[in-house]
Amino acid sequence: MTVKVTQLILKFSCNDQPGIVASVASLFSLQGFNIRESSQFEDVTTRRFFMRTLLESVEGPKSLTDVTSAFQSVADRYQMDWTLTNGTKRTKVLIAVSQWGHCLNNLLNGWKHGTLPVDIVGVVSNHDDMRSLSEWYDVPYHYLPVTKETKVEQEAQMLGLMTDTGAELLVLARYMQILSDNLCKQLSGRAINIHHSFLPGFKGAKPYHQAYERGVKLIGATAHYVTAELDEGPIIEQEVERVTHANSPEELVELGRNTEAVVLQRAVRWHAEHRVLLNGKKTVVFAR
Repeated sequence: MTVKVTQLILKFSCNDQPGIVASVASLFSLQGFNIRESSQFEDVTTRRFFMRTLLESVEGPKSLTDVTSAFQSVADRYQMDWTLTNGTKRTKVLIAVSQWGHCLNNLLNGWKHGTLPVDIVGVVSNHDDMRSLSEWYDVPYHYLPVTKETKVEQEAQMLGLMTDTGAELLVLARYMQILSDNLCKQLSGRAINIHHSFLPGFKGAKPYHQAYERGVKLIGATAHYVTAELDEGPIIEQEVERVTHANSPEELVELGRNTEAVVLQRAVRWHAEHRVLLNGKKTVVFAR
């Protein structure tokens, strides 16, 4: 079936050289598109160029296949790593959660009120605690308990859910299970985790208690892409909250949860809006 589009989002990276922006603008002008928003960045260390552009047709709906085919010559000329996406298509998201619902609730609330531009197609959990919250938002809840012996089978079920629902992104909203290397590889660039710490510090269990013991003045949260290296994936967003010696570990936990929810929603939004480009072990984020 031919997909007709009125808006497109182009994002790409390539080795920096003269004429890239001009070639892109010229091609889409000939295809009947106007640039509504554009961001560029050059990594001066690697000489890598990154760009994200929102385009709007001034000639009515266009065939996505035809425009993609026309752009291929420009992409080949500059050896681009690129995607061209329907700008009005919403990313389908499956959320994984365990027993803490603050991040889940924030995502569901943003989606319900239309401020988070995604379609949440389901919630999956290894516990049954968040069922009532998910069902209150009228989102299907999938209870998939897991043990060491059933991990392979349970992860296969999660992948099956993504296929069945058409989910393009898995969001780990305080899902307290370590994904297998195999699942991480299959979901490369398609899974976002929230870490309840300002990485790379205070990994492992009870990070806020670790922070309390060290007398930190700032606590934070980190949203990153999931990789086989635990909590080492490319960072999308981070935020910190100032604290003092007077804050108890319990108060740090509460402050941290609020920060986690905000950071994760930002990361999901930017991914869904195609604002995140990978730059080796880092990211380029054209946020606004």
